[in-house]
Amino acid sequence: MEISGIISAILIGTLIGVLGRLVVPGRQHIGILWTIVVGIAAAFLGTALAAAFGVADTDGVDWVEWLFQIALAAVGVAALSRVKALR
Repeated sequence: MEISGIISAILIGTLIGVLGRLVVPGRQHIGILWTIVVGIAAAFLGTALAAAFGVADTDGVDWVEWLFQIALAAVGVAALSRVKALR
């Protein structure tokens, strides 16, 4: 993976994390750095999940892949926020 791929993964992961955080209702007990980390992980996992279902490479915008990524980010943000709140 080239440096441009890493930078784009960080940028897309940040966007996915923020969108996932917006989906989760209420106050989250995690910082922006954790939101970005969750978003990057969700972006990679969402892409793998979309590839497993055969919807990763389509003509135009990959809406299903984005939905997978945002849903995974929302689950990750909610889970991490709950863990942090219980401490």
